[in-house]
Amino acid sequence: MRNVWIICKRELASYFATPIAYVFIVIFLMLSGAFTFYLGNFFPRGQADLVTFFGFHPWLYLFLIPALTMRLWAEERRGGTIELLFTLPVTMLQAVLGKFLATWIFAAITLALTFPMWLTVNYLGDPDNGIILASYIGSLLMAGAFIAIGSCISALTKNQVIAFVITVVVCLGFILSGFPLVLDFFSGWAPEFLIEAISSFSFLTHFDAISKGVLDLRDAIYFFSLTAFWLYANAILIELKKAD
Repeated sequence: MRNVWIICKRELASYFATPIAYVFIVIFLMLSGAFTFYLGNFFPRGQADLVTFFGFHPWLYLFLIPALTMRLWAEERRGGTIELLFTLPVTMLQAVLGKFLATWIFAAITLALTFPMWLTVNYLGDPDNGIILASYIGSLLMAGAFIAIGSCISALTKNQVIAFVITVVVCLGFILSGFPLVLDFFSGWAPEFLIEAISSFSFLTHFDAISKGVLDLRDAIYFFSLTAFWLYANAILIELKKAD
């Protein structure tokens, strides 16, 4: 874990050494506030809760997190610094975990900076803080899955724009897999168990369950398993690039 932590600190410091971190945080906070109070009709609804706030998170992550992860490995490959990483006494899995944790911690910091929203709804009314806490946990787990996917895809190419576009497409697939638009396509010919399996892969299916205050172990296992799978695939891809 020492090697993982060293890489994590290096990567996390690199975010704040450039405007990337501050631009990302400002954009996330501004969009979160705009979507919640304007598009989400916070005041006309007359409900002191954060349902609309968390409801927009999957869509914010869909574009913002790929912008964050597209540079993780693509920049290392383009700049040639990945060769230096190969010479260090660390395994590829340790390097992958270090970069992932740095990005996840950064996402957690950004999410924590939305605490004024929580204070606001408590000032305006009497919300169920247990549900809000569960929603924050669910949002962080979902962010981890987005980051793992983006990190893996970033290892496929030296071009950050290509990494961004592919990550958005893949993550959109995980979001839409629970939508009737997708399920109806399979309902006419696919067996029921396949339709249920496709639906179960949707980020929204599991995130919505958590955001209702139900911390089901199955939802947590889904996000952890998905994250672990993509991180393992990431490590394999880096090893293959190393062998080239």
